[in-house]
Amino acid sequence: MIGLIGVAVLLCLYGLLIFYYFRWWKEVPHFDSKSTESFVASEKISVIVPARNEEEGIEQCIRSLLAQSYPKSLLEIIIVDDHSTDETAAIVKRYAEYGVQLISLQDVVLPGQYTIAFKKKAIEAAIRKASGTLIVTTDADCTFHENWLRCLASFHRHTKSVFIVAPVKIKPDRTLLSGFQCLDFAILQGITAASVHHRFHSMCNGANLAYEKDVFQSVNGFEDIDHIASGDDMLLMQKIKTRYPNGIAYLLCAEAVVETQPAGGWRAFFHQRVRWASKTGQYKDKRIAGILLLVYLLNLCLFILLAGSIWYPHWLLFFVIFVLIKTIIEWRFVGSVLRYFRLKQLMRWFLPFQPLHIVYIVVAGFFSSFKHYDWKGRRVR
Repeated sequence: MIGLIGVAVLLCLYGLLIFYYFRWWKEVPHFDSKSTESFVASEKISVIVPARNEEEGIEQCIRSLLAQSYPKSLLEIIIVDDHSTDETAAIVKRYAEYGVQLISLQDVVLPGQYTIAFKKKAIEAAIRKASGTLIVTTDADCTFHENWLRCLASFHRHTKSVFIVAPVKIKPDRTLLSGFQCLDFAILQGITAASVHHRFHSMCNGANLAYEKDVFQSVNGFEDIDHIASGDDMLLMQKIKTRYPNGIAYLLCAEAVVETQPAGGWRAFFHQRVRWASKTGQYKDKRIAGILLLVYLLNLCLFILLAGSIWYPHWLLFFVIFVLIKTIIEWRFVGSVLRYFRLKQLMRWFLPFQPLHIVYIVVAGFFSSFKHYDWKGRRVR
């Protein structure tokens, strides 16, 4: 009985949290994309794309970047090849005549030099070479609306923000895994928009970030966080927010949405989420740490009810009741976010995916404490 009361208390706290996320999400202003039509570009932008074994998507990414409406004279594209063992570098070289620059990380991270933060090293190397005043980072499996960079530049000029967080969307296909990832990721994006706009806590995704080069250098880049494999996005944001607390902004605009590919399989998806969760202990913002703890404890309790129903069948009834309450709590917020990202068809899977989501949260959180995972052919510890 005490345990059930504890779950109920956690659900109440969680319900309050989701209520505020939904409220803040609805308050995020939509940046008028029509303002970019009269926008006169004057700022040079350096787009940085770290790439490791991305031969399947890198060409589409480059073509999407070259199709940008932003003036070519003010656009610099830098691809950093992170020790790829496939044809990634060869594909990038084909676009050298179009001004696409290629940096090999092998020339930056010398043999015998220890690092696990390869992506940070890649971004640092590109920023050293970049001539743009505004740095934009994205991933090699992403594609973009033709006005993506115009929208970022216009928003930067309009808000004077030094660090811009922008939306990312996973492109769905017909697989169960794709649907699950799209739904889970869209919810995270809604929370990101709500929390950044309200300045409640820091969240972002490195597939769609923009920050001033001078600001990156003023916080000494990834110094003090370069011993962590991931965190080129949120941990950097944390550093910049400390120095520029009013300089962070969220850009909500349909033309600013970056589309990315889902993980190629359940194993890759699991290791991706473990990688994301592994940096939790590095967050200095106690609010996000507290929220992550609340979410984990709630899902852990539900997981225990589900697993325990094998021995105590009546626990399954409590599990179903609590999951239904959790679904009702989340329903309006999730529906609103999915409608914005044009993924409302996934709402029919929201309730059926709940048990899977609970199990994955608990298992990924547990394995993240071991601080090692596989990612793109590397064993990261």
